[in-house]
Amino acid sequence: MSFKLSTRSLGRLEGVDERLVTVVKAAIHTSKIDFGVICGVRTLEEQRALVEKGASQTMKSKHLEGHAVDLMAYIGSRGSWELNLYDNIADAMAQAARDVDVPIRWGASWTVPNIAQFSGGSMEDAMNSYIDERRSQNRRPFIDGPHFELMV
Repeated sequence: MSFKLSTRSLGRLEGVDERLVTVVKAAIHTSKIDFGVICGVRTLEEQRALVEKGASQTMKSKHLEGHAVDLMAYIGSRGSWELNLYDNIADAMAQAARDVDVPIRWGASWTVPNIAQFSGGSMEDAMNSYIDERRSQNRRPFIDGPHFELMV
C-alpha cells in the first residue's frame, strides 16, 4: 500500500529545508505505516512553551531553523503514539535518506548520527542500541519517536 501526504502535512513542511522535505516525501511512498507531518518550523515562543512543559529538552531545537520535522503515525484515520509504529516510519525515513543521500538523525536513536548509514539492522535495533548505551551510563534515554532532523 502506498500512502501520500495530506494538504495539511504539505503545508506544515513550508519553511523546512528542502533536503528534509525530499526525504519525508519519499518516505511516505515506501512506509508500511501511514504518517503525517505534525510540526515543521517552530517559533521561539512555541519552542519555549514545549521546553517549559517538558515536551522538548532544548531551546536550540532544529525546528527553529527548519531542520527538523515531527511525524504522526496513523492507523486508519486515528493518530497513534505507539512506539513500534515509529520504528517502521524510521525504517522508511532511513531508506529515503539513503536514496537521496541526505543525512538524517532520528529522535529515538540519538547516538546514531545518520540513520541512512546505520548498518546494525532496523531502526528498532538502532533505538535499542541507544537505550542500552544510555542505561549503561546510568542515564535515562530520551525517546522522541516522531522527531527526525537534518544533520547539517
